[in-house]
Amino acid sequence: MTKDKLVPLIKIVIGNIFMAFAYAKWMKPNQIINGGVTSIAMILAKVTSLPLLYLTNGVTVLLLAICYLFLGKGNFLRSLVSSCCYMALFSLFYSLPFEATVNLPVDFLFASLFIAIGYYCCISSDASTVGMDVIALAIHKRRPEVKVAVALRYINLLVLGVGLLTYGWFAITVGVVFSFVNSYMLNLCLSAHEKGILV
Repeated sequence: MTKDKLVPLIKIVIGNIFMAFAYAKWMKPNQIINGGVTSIAMILAKVTSLPLLYLTNGVTVLLLAICYLFLGKGNFLRSLVSSCCYMALFSLFYSLPFEATVNLPVDFLFASLFIAIGYYCCISSDASTVGMDVIALAIHKRRPEVKVAVALRYINLLVLGVGLLTYGWFAITVGVVFSFVNSYMLNLCLSAHEKGILV
């Protein structure tokens, strides 16, 4: 495998380590919903009582189909690697019997940073996390003037609106603030990448 193909794959794996850890050890324990796949699964789990892991993986498979249809075969294949990594790593971190929580503000900041790094690693490798970024990337592909981080923020806010029905005002308020902080961090990373500051 050439360096041009290997480096993006390594970045995708690293990105998913950051994201899976953040969702399993900070987002889920604090019941922070931000509009991502795990958040959608958390909402569905509360409504249906189905296991979170099954719902997370089911939503991921649906988004993979959307990825193939709208983002092309190359992005789909890299996103497939990304989704397999995420499902395996989330399952691993979720199952490991240790806690990483400190308190909500600290967990919130670390989760925001880790998830922004995860998104950055995947998007800058021409892949998706097979989360709501699939939809944001499809919008950006059709309308390049719409930034991925901004589209992702509004998609997440839409999911949070649905989450209000099951999680209440406090969880949604935290989720809204999270979406703004996380999308801001992601936008900084992607802007730095466009300027050649980040690989």
